[in-house]
Amino acid sequence: MEKQSIKGWLYLLPAVLFLGVFMVYPLIDVFIYSFEEGYNSASQTYYGVGLYNYRYVLRDPYFLQAVKNTFILVAVTVPLSTGIALLISVALSSIKALRNLFQTVYFLPYVTNTLAVGLVFMILFKKTPYTDGFANLVINWFGGESVDFIDGPYWAKMFVLCFYTIWVVMPFKILILTSALASVNEIYYNAAKVDGTPRLRVFARITLPMISPTVFYLIITGFIGAFKAYSDAVALFGTNLNAAEMNTIVGYVYDMLYGNSGGYPSYASAAAIILFAIVLTITCINLMISRKHVHY
Repeated sequence: MEKQSIKGWLYLLPAVLFLGVFMVYPLIDVFIYSFEEGYNSASQTYYGVGLYNYRYVLRDPYFLQAVKNTFILVAVTVPLSTGIALLISVALSSIKALRNLFQTVYFLPYVTNTLAVGLVFMILFKKTPYTDGFANLVINWFGGESVDFIDGPYWAKMFVLCFYTIWVVMPFKILILTSALASVNEIYYNAAKVDGTPRLRVFARITLPMISPTVFYLIITGFIGAFKAYSDAVALFGTNLNAAEMNTIVGYVYDMLYGNSGGYPSYASAAAIILFAIVLTITCINLMISRKHVHY
């Protein structure tokens, strides 16, 4: 028994070393940096240890704006993208003709470069001296006034960012949900047909409980991915996200390290630890909720 245990640990050793070097050690290092006050990256020195970095970050208006943007992005995109993906997956599962073609079409945005998709969205929504963009043409057609979605009001920019994020993440969710729906045993559906159960009740009582682990997985990963959003905002609004009021928490961390106001790893570390605490808290809450609503 001891030899088998040693053999098992030897198999796990490469993975443990990899996680330790590239995940655990950096996390501990960032945690230490976050308490070092006045850290100088050039001389590798600091003048004290305390909570000043956290106090500074939590009072920084740029960080508060980033937190606001990130939470709005999470609250809007995760439920909408998961719900829309579920509806599309159910529709795809109910048809046989050209199913593979539709699945390929829906999956194309996922394999397309993020910046390329962002450029297309800029063309669709950005006002220029020559055109108001396709989105404004539609608005004008319905009698509305043109809106600058890229350089205009905050709500318009947030709408485009949410729309863009949903567009980018939804193909992956459709692929996963379609596979989950295909794995549901047909015996349950046949029994429901014999009883004359309505389709909506079949979906609520059979389909949704059977794929609930997959839906929960997508919600958890969706929360984590939305909290780590940064490239989406850069693709739409450029690198100066603070000026556009569209920065995210990850963008704030990057700016503190490498941006125009960069060179402050202690502030960046404090912001990263705050983000880690937020994601961990929400993940734990979701895990507690899943005990009642997820059926394995």
